[in-house]
Amino acid sequence: MADPESPTAKDSAAPTTEPHHAQTQVDDTAAKLSNLTFKIWPPTQRTRDAVLNRLVETLSSESVLSKRYGTIPKEEASAAAKLIEEEAFSVASASFSTDEDGIEILQMYSKEISKRMLDTVKARAAAATDSTPSGSAEVDSNNVGTAVSEEDSSSSVKAEDCV
Repeated sequence: MADPESPTAKDSAAPTTEPHHAQTQVDDTAAKLSNLTFKIWPPTQRTRDAVLNRLVETLSSESVLSKRYGTIPKEEASAAAKLIEEEAFSVASASFSTDEDGIEILQMYSKEISKRMLDTVKARAAAATDSTPSGSAEVDSNNVGTAVSEEDSSSSVKAEDCV
């Protein structure tokens, strides 16, 4: 009767071929990874759409900005978000070169979005203040001025957090 623990010819051949097979898989994976490139700029359309959706949400619902400047109706926020994103993308793309780090361009894109979003809500708040009766406009503009000066000290941090 054969010893169940004794290696057979078939069993002894398996350990020598498995390491070779495993090494081939490692080599194939390494070759694939060496050909893999991670490109951060330009962002995919899916990413740009996500930015648009987040902008619309930030402009049209309760946020840090809406507490100071008010919310924007969803349709108007959608049009503003599209314009903001397209302008920011254009500015960032115009300064992009293949020698540059994609992260720097992505940061520029994010800052442009934040800046333009803040400019949009400030302009809208100022327009709303201008359209109120003259007696209350002075009080409102003083409040907006105070809010703007407070906001300017940390506008890039707060606006980027919203995006």
